[in-house]
Amino acid sequence: MKSQRVAALGIISAALLVLTTGCVKVAPYERGILAHPTMSTDDLSIGVDEHVRAVSEGAAGGLGGGGGGCGCN
Repeated sequence: MKSQRVAALGIISAALLVLTTGCVKVAPYERGILAHPTMSTDDLSIGVDEHVRAVSEGAAGGLGGGGGGCGCN
């Protein structure tokens, strides 16, 4: 019975911790920092797109087949 109380208390405290840290008021002077270009995920997707394009173009050709590098000739 005591272990169930401890487990329930742990679950409740973890849920409260998650719920209380989710919402934050951002002051107007802090919004400029959050809107900085380095906070964008566009830079990450550009690198992935270039890698996929390079792999696809590098795998095409050679035997005259219509492959795009994905293995679905």
